[in-house]
Amino acid sequence: MAHTFRRCSLALIFITMWLLIKAKIDECKRGDVTVKPSRVILLGSTVNISCSLKPRQGCSPYSRRNKLILYKFDRRINFHHGHSLNAQVTGLPLGTTLFVCKLACINSDEIQICGAEILVGEQPQNLSCIQKGEQGTVACTWERGQDTHLYTEYTLQLSGPKNLTWQKQCKDHYCDYLDFGINLTPESPESNFTAKVTAVNSLGSSSSFPSTFTFLDIVRPLPPWDIRIKFQKASSVSRCTLYWRDEGLVLLNRLRYRPSNSRHWNMVNVTEARGRHDLLDLKPFTEYEFQISSKLHLYKGSWSDWSETLRAQTPEEEPTGMLDVWYMKRHIDYSRQQISLFWKNLSVSEARGKILHYQVTLQELTGGKVMTQNITGHTSWTTVISRTGNWAVAVSAANSKGNSLPTRINIMNLCEAGLLAPHQVSANSESMDSILVTWQPPRKDLSAVQEYVVEWRQLHPGDDTQIPLNWLRSPPYNVSALISENIKPYTCYEIRVYALSEDQGGCSSILGNSEHKAPLSGPHINAITEEKGSILISWNSIPVQEQMGCLLHYRIYWKERDSNSQPQLCEIPYRVSQNSHPINSLQPRVTYVLWMTALTAAGESSQGNEREFCLQGKANWMAFVAPSICVAIIMVGIFSTHYFQQKLSVFLAALRPQWCSREIPDPANSTCTKKYPTAEEKTQLPLDRLLIDWSMPEDPEPLVISEVLHQVTPIVRRPHCSNWPQRGKGIQGHQASEKDMMHSASSPPPPRALPAESRQLVDLYKVLESRGSYPKPENPASPWTVLPAGNLPTHDGYLPSNIDDLPSHEVPLTDSLEELEPQHISLSVFPSSSLHPLTFSYGDKLTLDQLKMRCDSLML
Repeated sequence: MAHTFRRCSLALIFITMWLLIKAKIDECKRGDVTVKPSRVILLGSTVNISCSLKPRQGCSPYSRRNKLILYKFDRRINFHHGHSLNAQVTGLPLGTTLFVCKLACINSDEIQICGAEILVGEQPQNLSCIQKGEQGTVACTWERGQDTHLYTEYTLQLSGPKNLTWQKQCKDHYCDYLDFGINLTPESPESNFTAKVTAVNSLGSSSSFPSTFTFLDIVRPLPPWDIRIKFQKASSVSRCTLYWRDEGLVLLNRLRYRPSNSRHWNMVNVTEARGRHDLLDLKPFTEYEFQISSKLHLYKGSWSDWSETLRAQTPEEEPTGMLDVWYMKRHIDYSRQQISLFWKNLSVSEARGKILHYQVTLQELTGGKVMTQNITGHTSWTTVISRTGNWAVAVSAANSKGNSLPTRINIMNLCEAGLLAPHQVSANSESMDSILVTWQPPRKDLSAVQEYVVEWRQLHPGDDTQIPLNWLRSPPYNVSALISENIKPYTCYEIRVYALSEDQGGCSSILGNSEHKAPLSGPHINAITEEKGSILISWNSIPVQEQMGCLLHYRIYWKERDSNSQPQLCEIPYRVSQNSHPINSLQPRVTYVLWMTALTAAGESSQGNEREFCLQGKANWMAFVAPSICVAIIMVGIFSTHYFQQKLSVFLAALRPQWCSREIPDPANSTCTKKYPTAEEKTQLPLDRLLIDWSMPEDPEPLVISEVLHQVTPIVRRPHCSNWPQRGKGIQGHQASEKDMMHSASSPPPPRALPAESRQLVDLYKVLESRGSYPKPENPASPWTVLPAGNLPTHDGYLPSNIDDLPSHEVPLTDSLEELEPQHISLSVFPSSSLHPLTFSYGDKLTLDQLKMRCDSLML
């Protein structure tokens, strides 16, 4: 079907060309163009082209005014004045060439007369023959050359020894292959054979150059088959053997092999291999591809096609090389620290098998004792150790055949040595996925630097323990490094450069990105608080995916609400952990609108959310302080008055509980009471004896007390919570003269003004004692007995020290009670006991041995 269609197409093309050439069309009504010998020629042939005008088609009857021009495509190749033009053309290329004849008249454009297309063909070329395998047949191929669009027949002829000839024809226009169907045998491997192909069409015939060959020249062996590989030792690939099958006459083989992930082949030529060959340089645990080709002779013939690919993986071996280990330290508290170890995977050539796990050994160097051994399948490990002592870590990789050599590192403070810190660290973008880091060596201890380590990780505010850590090592003479592992555009990275010596290190850090642009959004203000006349603004960090690079600054804008003025701003250098900032330039009682933006090297972000705030602190503080100062001044003035102090003393005395008063010692137990007789025994001591005895440092004689309520008003001092002095020391330092004693017992003191405080205290004593009294039927006019003021006990002894201050006039009891009744304040939460009146009368005199007093009662 396809063959018939091609023939019809060829015939249609031929008829169309013939019609165009022979038909009298409008383009050729003024003349004709002829081509001799033919419009279809062989390559290298010469043609004659003629152009002639028809009668009365020229510019004028005079021929010299007619100018004929011949064009080859658009290039002028010849011209002539007259009614005709002849031109000879050689060296035409393969394919079709267009010639056009035109007439040029004076004062007019060129007029096309006619044209012709000349087709150049060629003879068959590059004839070659081959026999595939010892049992194959002879087949020949050739090149047809430029298509002539003419019907062509091809004849293939083979001549051999003993005048043997084989011939075969092909009538297909596109024929370029013929198989004789015969088999050449190796009986006469040196016998010559000659092949030739001839093409025949309407232009004539053309034959190729003859091709001469022998059996060894044209026989191509079949590709080897049944390929397999065998490893001599299951635990080693130091030697393996490749096996295959081949044809019997094969003398030479070539092998090629490569790792499956490689594009480059390793070639090996083998002579007389007999179907096997040993390979010695294969890598462990690597998948390889193997192919083999064969040839019958060292110099003659051609190689067979490559065999089918054999894929095989070599066995594992013990890992080689050492892990690249890095670590980070973080203090937990004063006694503990966290150590995080990281290491990179071994390369395929170093692992030499599938890594099953990693072994981590932690050792305290001082004691030399292994503290921890751990096995993990990850490339990181974290533990907590003490901050004291020297620690070392060893990490090794293990596969099914063994362990790699351990990598040992000493745990130290990587940034402790300031003199080793690199300076002038910079990070510049090199491409979308790489950053160039440069630095200057330490200013001091340059010779101590053994290596540099460049570490980088994605900047992530908050917990960054899950962020992958990357690093690379650089020799001490390098001061730059190109980092490209896990580098993404529009992402900020924290980059550290460490300078390490044998037992210490120094570091410097910087932020960098490979590509940046303005952030997509601004910070979100989440709170505004007032602190001592200023405000504290808190915000949420911009999400990492919206930062679009490394942030350089934050800007805080504010302006008055409903104001058209330009906002004020405060620019803050970016720090990772910062999320608040104070502003102290706002006016009180003014409502402001605040918002924030963020900046990278590429520009400023859009503004974040707006917040309104009105500062109230200063105005409220002044409004509170001014009244407080006024109140304080008034209170100080009030407390400074003598009258108020007296009232306060009364109030505090009323609040004091009765049991907090000092304990009054019992005079009946005193030494003088036991030594001298009582008044009932009518014993009177002479005055001079009394004076002598009173001056001696012995216990005093019992005093004689008369009931002189109408003459003397007692003075009561405020009670004290402290204890009374020890027994026997109650009256030490208080000696009284005879005059003083006599005056106290018989007559009132000299007239002197009683101080107001003492008088109030005496009145208070009366009031307090009267509230607890019960009148006796025997003496209704005198419900209780009042002791002379000069003989009342005080906190210092039995006798008061202010005898001279007693009043010179009597103070009526009723007046005192009436005066002090409004002042009595009973606010104490503790129960109080009043002094009970004396239940028995002893006449005009009462001795101390018959009187017993306690803090809560008075009894006989």
